[in-house]
Amino acid sequence: MSRSRRVCAGVHDTVTAARAVVAELGSPDRLLELIAELASGEGDPAACAELSYRHVLGFDKLLLIDGGPRHMLRAHIWHPGATAIGTEDIHNHRSPLASYVVRGRLAMELYEARGDGGITADRYEESLAERGADWRLRPTGPARLRLTHTGQYAAGSAYALPAHTLHRAWCDTDVPTVTLFLETGAARRRHTDVFTAAGPHPGAVAKVPLEVREYLGALNGLAESLRSS
Repeated sequence: MSRSRRVCAGVHDTVTAARAVVAELGSPDRLLELIAELASGEGDPAACAELSYRHVLGFDKLLLIDGGPRHMLRAHIWHPGATAIGTEDIHNHRSPLASYVVRGRLAMELYEARGDGGITADRYEESLAERGADWRLRPTGPARLRLTHTGQYAAGSAYALPAHTLHRAWCDTDVPTVTLFLETGAARRRHTDVFTAAGPHPGAVAKVPLEVREYLGALNGLAESLRSS
């Protein structure tokens, strides 16, 4: 088997396994038990709060389990009608991922880069600042993208994506959507690709971590929403 085929097979195995894991962890009773435990202050809430924040794409990221370089488990809370600098951005990720929709519904579009046709967008390379956690965006010129897939993911469904897959997702209901997100850390890239048709982006966007009380309050709110689901 050629190296490229071995790499593709390895990525496929990773995303398949990640999808199965996140679907198991996202079962209502199991997830509620984990969230309630963390909301009570178990674990290391200060460290988790430091890596929890409002994402530039407009949703809240709450770190649940920090598995070091191999995996990180987060809860994402998507707000209907959210506006942020990167809300409309099409992007990929640093490593393979899997996500499970706990409540609500997500809409998603998949894209591929192409030389002509499709939509025109500005392309950026996104990376993290060396001496901080801010997002850095380096413009790399115009690009064209073609829409290849549209879909909806309701509560109880899961999806997994290789790192290079270009996509855009948003809350597709009038109530918040909650997803469980597993970042595998396998073959982690140094940067991601971001495409926008909404005008130029600033060169850097601050990543503001939550205070511990904000983090615990968000977890308590999430637990209450899961109990009422």
